[in-house]
Amino acid sequence: MEIKYTPAFLSKIEDIFAESNLFLRYEKGNFKSGYCILKEKRIIVVNKYFSLEGKINSLLDILKQVEIDENLLSVKTKRFYEELMQENLNG
Repeated sequence: MEIKYTPAFLSKIEDIFAESNLFLRYEKGNFKSGYCILKEKRIIVVNKYFSLEGKINSLLDILKQVEIDENLLSVKTKRFYEELMQENLNG
């Protein structure tokens, strides 16, 4: 799957978080990596001043690090998530 740096692609990634039991927030902050994962509270905070490309890359990095319960995802979102994870394994 080719990564597209578009608002629609970002929205699809955000849907993964929305449908899982993780809470995604965009806040200002000076995180060294551009994001912060609060694992006990299941909150993901991404720097809101990032460019579209920066937000997408951060969210893809986060997806590699967190556990997503695929049973909570809709069929469409689950398929998209699996494609992203397959790409991460191959690329």
